[in-house]
Amino acid sequence: MSVIATLVVGADGSTTINGSSAQVTSKADRENFLKRRRLVDCIVIGGNTARNEPYSKTPVALVVVSRQMHPNLPAAHVWNMDPIDALKRAQQEFGKNILVEGGAKFISYLLDHEVIDTLELSLTAANGGSDIFDFKKYLPLAKKIDEKIIDETTFYTARFMPT
Repeated sequence: MSVIATLVVGADGSTTINGSSAQVTSKADRENFLKRRRLVDCIVIGGNTARNEPYSKTPVALVVVSRQMHPNLPAAHVWNMDPIDALKRAQQEFGKNILVEGGAKFISYLLDHEVIDTLELSLTAANGGSDIFDFKKYLPLAKKIDEKIIDETTFYTARFMPT
C-alpha cells in the first residue's frame, strides 16, 4: 500500500494565487507532476481542488471527495465520505498506489491522521498567495527527506512511513 501526496507551495507556503496553483507552480514542477501521476492506480482530490483546477482528463481513475456533485468532471467518482475512508476505498477499488493531489487543508488533514506514506513537495519562489500549507511543520516529522533542486524549484520527498 502506498499513499503519496503531492503539493506545490510558494516560499511563504501559499498553494494558490487567485484560487489556482497555476501561478505557484514552475516548469520543473509541472513536468514532475505529469510524470508522477502516470505511475499510480488512482488520483484522489478534494472538492475545492475539483472546482478550481483542470481535472477533466487524467491518466488514471479520479476520485473527488466532496459533498457536492461535479458536473464538469463526468468521469470522476464523487464520494461523499471522510478522506481517510476514501483512500481505503480507492485502494480496494483501483489498486494500492494512490496519489493525493488535494489542497493544503486536505493534505494537512491526511498528514495529521498519519495516512500519507510520502509527501512530494515542490517549493517555488512564489509569494503572496493563499491556502497556506505549513511545510515547516510537516517536513521535520518525516522519517527521511530527500532534496533536489531543478531550475529554482526545490523538490522534497518526505517519507513518513517505513519503506
